Amino acid sequence: MRLNQLMKYRFSKRLFLSGVASLIGAAAAAKAPARSLRPQMRPGGGGAARGAAQAKSAAPAAPKITSAAELIKQAKLGGRVGFAVADAKTGLILESGNGSKGQPPASVTKAVTALYALDVLGNGHRFFTELHAVGKISGGVLKGDLVLKGGGDPTLSTDRLALLAASLKKSGVKEVRGKFIVDGTNLPQIDRIDKDQPDHVGYNPAISGICLNYNRVHFEWKNTGGKWATTMDARSAKYRPEVSFATVRIAAREQPVYTYQSKGGKDIWTVAQGALGKGGSRWLPVRQPEIYAGEVFRTFARSQGIVLKAPQTDKGRAGTVIARQQSVELRKICQGFLKYSNNLTAEMVGLAATKARKGKVASVKASASEMNRWAGAKLGMKQSKFVDHSGLGDASRATAKDMALALVKARGVIAPILKPIAMRNKDGKVNKNHPIKVNAKTGTLNFVSALAGYARAADGTVMSFAIFAADTDKRAKIKRGDRDRPQGTRSWNGRAKGLQQRLIERWGALYGS
Repeated sequence: MRLNQLMKYRFSKRLFLSGVASLIGAAAAAKAPARSLRPQMRPGGGGAARGAAQAKSAAPAAPKITSAAELIKQAKLGGRVGFAVADAKTGLILESGNGSKGQPPASVTKAVTALYALDVLGNGHRFFTELHAVGKISGGVLKGDLVLKGGGDPTLSTDRLALLAASLKKSGVKEVRGKFIVDGTNLPQIDRIDKDQPDHVGYNPAISGICLNYNRVHFEWKNTGGKWATTMDARSAKYRPEVSFATVRIAAREQPVYTYQSKGGKDIWTVAQGALGKGGSRWLPVRQPEIYAGEVFRTFARSQGIVLKAPQTDKGRAGTVIARQQSVELRKICQGFLKYSNNLTAEMVGLAATKARKGKVASVKASASEMNRWAGAKLGMKQSKFVDHSGLGDASRATAKDMALALVKARGVIAPILKPIAMRNKDGKVNKNHPIKVNAKTGTLNFVSALAGYARAADGTVMSFAIFAADTDKRAKIKRGDRDRPQGTRSWNGRAKGLQQRLIERWGALYGS
């Protein structure tokens, strides 16, 4: 079912008038009520004086509920905290603070991207990666080019590329006389999602119409007897095909830890010896995704007895589809990137939606602008502007009210695919028996923490909410090379997450008791 079919809820005049008293109560709640809003039961027996005396002596005082302002003050985050909480059924704003102020939404952006893609493409949409034969096939010989054509599938893996190579053999092709072309032009070729991020972080790879292993390559190193051994491969649970398009050299230095340059269609890395220890591994971003996928596919084709020439990047000519690999349905892909917060998947899905909507897409920023227009029309997000589909770029701004009310409208679509968020005890351990259950999308950048979703209180009341915290001044002072793990972010993020839980618990006590 499309999003527009699930968004026909409108406030009636009667409902609006009936909510006036609640609005007044909500305004008072925002000013830190000293006691719970739950009515106190009157004690039985006797006259008024005796009843009052019994109430004074026997009825326990209602617990105090700390104001939102005091909770924010205690968190000592600096910058600004914006929040809004609404009744998930009616859309009535129960409480907000800085709710109309734009804040960096970080990966909460992905929730909007998921809604955008599901509405435009549909829940069951699948992405394809295909092999095209350009020329005649006779006696098992392709007298022309073989084209590996990417269809914008963000989930293509090494294992699935191996299956595609097996399908090539099953098609009857034994030999390819022409070129081996990798076509990634289904989506724009972009060398990284956000140019302000460090070169080596795996969450900021290139974008293309073909993507392998989230466009990351596995780098492993080991020191044996004073000698370094390194590998670069496209490993999976089953395979470890080595690649040559990405190289790494260990340099006798302490800083910088990594350097990168693109030269001759290769990703060339150096890494500081002083940072390596005795051994380890990490995923590095890929900047040549077509060559990467082509090189790995060529390895698997060879294992099937089919020898291909070195991959070339180009827009392949129209040919006959002889093999195909398809993704799972879009709803599962969206659920995956909401759970694991994969930036590349969100960007590719958002770009695919814009292409379907407009017929073409030039850049991530242009695609995000189209998503903004959609979100304003479908979700009422008039005050929020996104610069990408993942939230990696810190120039995006969203308001807590926009987000909380968008979640009210889209509840039927997004709530079932948001991940559960654990509530914790004071010692930090997960409390599986906590009376409030939360399903939401998290968002984290350096000195930015966001959370938006749904909280179900003990009495079953469901609230939609958004909490955006950011110290943009402190973030702006971080040097580009230090953005992987800048000093102070871990403790700041811990305090931000603690504040999120305390605000949710406050709302549960006020509106769900």
